Parts: sequence; C-alpha cells; structure tokens
Amino acid sequence: MRRYGLIGKKLGHSFSKRYFTEKFEREGISDAAYELYELPTIAELPQLLQRQPNLVGLNVTVPYKQTVIPFLDELDDAAERIGAVNTIKITAGLTKGYNTDYIGFRNTLEQFYPATQNSRALVLGSGGASKAVAAALQDLKIYYTILSRQPKQGQLTYADLTPELLQQYLLIINTTPLGMYPDAENYPELPYEALSAQHYLYDLVYNPEQTQFLEKGKAAGAQTINGLPMLFGQAEAAWHIWQNA
Repeated sequence: MRRYGLIGKKLGHSFSKRYFTEKFEREGISDAAYELYELPTIAELPQLLQRQPNLVGLNVTVPYKQTVIPFLDELDDAAERIGAVNTIKITAGLTKGYNTDYIGFRNTLEQFYPATQNSRALVLGSGGASKAVAAALQDLKIYYTILSRQPKQGQLTYADLTPELLQQYLLIINTTPLGMYPDAENYPELPYEALSAQHYLYDLVYNPEQTQFLEKGKAAGAQTINGLPMLFGQAEAAWHIWQNA
C-alpha cells in the first residue's frame, strides 16, 4: 500500500485528506491511502519516515513550509527560489521538496487574468504564501509591488495606498488570512471606492468562498476569484509530482 500524507502541527479538518481519499475512491485507486501526521516539531520528520517506510509523498502545511527545508535531500528550483516547500516526493528513502502553491497559483492566474506587457500587480501580505505568488508573477513577467504591515525597502504600507495609486494596479492579490473563517468580517483596508470594472481581485482565502474583500470588489464591478481553484490545482500538481517527477 502506497502511503501519502500531510504533515503540520495541528491538522484538524484537513482539505488534503478529504481531497485525496475521495480522489482515490473516485478513480479506483485501491493501493493508496492518505493520512494526517501531526508533528510537534519538524525535527520529528526523520522518525516519521523511518516508522512509515511505505510513505512516497507528503504535503506540508503551516508552520513547517520553511523549516522543513534543512531536513530534505533536494529541492526543486521553484521551491528553492521561494524558500518554502508544500510537497515532498520520497524515492528510495531520498526526499525532494517542491512548491505546488506556485504551480496552482500560476496556472489559475493565467486563466483568470489577461496579462499585458504593462500589467502591474499589488500583492497584499509578505508571508510564505506571498513568496509563491511573487515567484509566479516574476515568471509571468508581471511587475508587482508588495503591501505589508511591516514593509521592507521597496514595499508599501496600507497607509500609502491612495485611490490614485490603486488605479496603477489592476490586479490585486490577497495572500493574507484576513477574512478567513471564523473572522469572516475582516478584510484588507483598501480604498475600495477606487476599484472599477478594469480591476481583478484574487483572494487566496477559500473559506468562506466569498470574502468581504471579494464582495467589495464585486460591488465595484471588478472581476474576482477565490482560492479554491488554486487549492485544487496545487493538490493535483502534487499528485502529478508523486506519480511522474
């Protein structure tokens, strides 16, 4: 029996377990199982691999997407550039890290947003998720600026964001947890009155499916998409890696 699983600190209601269990049933894959592996610290990963010799693939969630890297034998180019891993392929005891958040985001963005030579994106947040988003924007040759509560050089704060400035960024991507259940009434502090039908809003949050960020964008006529297509896309990319990479 091939084993796959998810590692993290507290896993609770896991999208990944439900997704892959249903996938195995739907596609008649009877020689595979997907389990949850809560690890108090990432230093316990080697013991997990020893205890579970049939493990061939793992997903990685918070807070281990960055701290897992020193425990891996090899990194895919995109994962190395991003500095975060959410998928591990295990072959003959050797581990290789990938970032399928990057793949899921890039593929869905290409379908959602008609990029041009002068496209400019505003990325809300500077955490781990924003790194995968930034790498995809770079590869798609979309100029971007990061907006953060604690900005580094070249980044903006929410206080910098005027209605005039928002006209320069027709693609706005929320990589923060603002608006995520159970704090669904929260939203990034933007001058929403400056949005128009020319704007595209992408929210990585998928629970609830319609965040306040997206609702306010829709009210202004903007195109919107939530994080569900990216979530499904990164899961399928992980499966593809486990089978083929």
